[in-house]
Amino acid sequence: MDRQQEFVLRTIEDRDVRFVRLWFTDVVGTLKSVALAPAEVEAAFEEGLGFDGSSIEGLSRVFESDMLLQPDPSTFQLLPWRGEDEPTSRMFCDLKTPDGEPSAADPRGVLKRVLAKASDMGFTCYTAPEIEFYLLRSPDLDPATGEPVPVDYEGYFDHVPGGVVQDFRRRAVSMLEAVGISVEFSHHEAGPGQNEIDLRYADALQTADNIMTFRTVVREVALSQGIYATFMPKPFSRHPGSGMHTHFSLFEGDTNAFYEAGAEFRLSQTGRHFIAGLLRHAPEFTSVTNQFVNSYKRLWAGDEAPSYMSWGHNNRSALVRVPLYKPDKVQSSRIEYRGIDSATNPYLSYAALLGAGLKGIENEYELPPVEMDDVFSMSSAERRAVGHQPLPSSLHDAIRETEDSDFMAELLGETVFDYFLRNKRRDWDQYRQEVSPYELRTNLGIL
Repeated sequence: MDRQQEFVLRTIEDRDVRFVRLWFTDVVGTLKSVALAPAEVEAAFEEGLGFDGSSIEGLSRVFESDMLLQPDPSTFQLLPWRGEDEPTSRMFCDLKTPDGEPSAADPRGVLKRVLAKASDMGFTCYTAPEIEFYLLRSPDLDPATGEPVPVDYEGYFDHVPGGVVQDFRRRAVSMLEAVGISVEFSHHEAGPGQNEIDLRYADALQTADNIMTFRTVVREVALSQGIYATFMPKPFSRHPGSGMHTHFSLFEGDTNAFYEAGAEFRLSQTGRHFIAGLLRHAPEFTSVTNQFVNSYKRLWAGDEAPSYMSWGHNNRSALVRVPLYKPDKVQSSRIEYRGIDSATNPYLSYAALLGAGLKGIENEYELPPVEMDDVFSMSSAERRAVGHQPLPSSLHDAIRETEDSDFMAELLGETVFDYFLRNKRRDWDQYRQEVSPYELRTNLGIL
């Protein structure tokens, strides 16, 4: 037994932990959980915990349903919202086959494989997400408008004394820090009831775990205040969608691989190749970073969500942005991918983004010219003239791009690739059969 496992067992005993929740996700990023009795944790470390994988979306087929949860002791945390009466903790798990091999269906395992490849290339990957979400009065729709009801009608960076969202953010940030997640910023976003909380840099696997915990914390705090939190990409027709812009940096030991002192924008060749990989493969992985029908309402609504493949220096209309360089912070050189939304499966999305960037480095993809102008204000002809190709405009188009992608098939592995696409095709088929309120409102009385 290693030291981390010993620490977990000792903490469970010292803090009189009553329940140990084992967390993992299905292929679309839905959090799954099983509560383990403290006396069974040591055995779970040694042998894993068996469960029926065929009952979880995309994990296994009926005839190969037995699977194991292998707790990762480095992710052990007490859950502060459960209180002190019956202390509860959680650990994220890796999925294993009955013979102890990594499961090909594990989204967390997909990201770990890509990170192992990065390590073989000499890189460590760090990520920092900016997570947007809406706070609503309830999950119910307003009968008059047919839309959700936000908790306020404030705007970007607004500060209202005694406001509901300020108290919410204060409690959410405190709870995040209590479970070991460091927060950099929090503020009101542009939409009514829309908020953003930015997490500090961490390695990509820890960040993905943190995002899953983040969503749980945000929902728990909201419920405790009698309101409702949603990470739906575009819950309002007239207001901005919720993105999850993510900053990436690669390090070779203690050296930032994206920094070069004399280069344009201080961006190294490694950084340029990484961006080129993101741009080249973006249409192929958009079904993963933007996995719902509703995701494309955000991408194509015109509210600063990037829908064309371009990159820029401090240009917020570009799909990939190189933030302003700070002379005294060489280690902060990074790139930002702005297409991803906050409803994504972070394990698969970060695997796809990092995998595309690494492929760009491996094959020395050439980076197209930087875009200094506002991509949103260009005409279609102007965008075509400079080579800014569009991202998929619907989930259907995104699925087709992924289906035809050898890159994504290899990156996800056959099992995840098959089940993810099967799930997304089902989403699209159900959506296209649905008669929308818009159709009834505009057509029923005149046709």
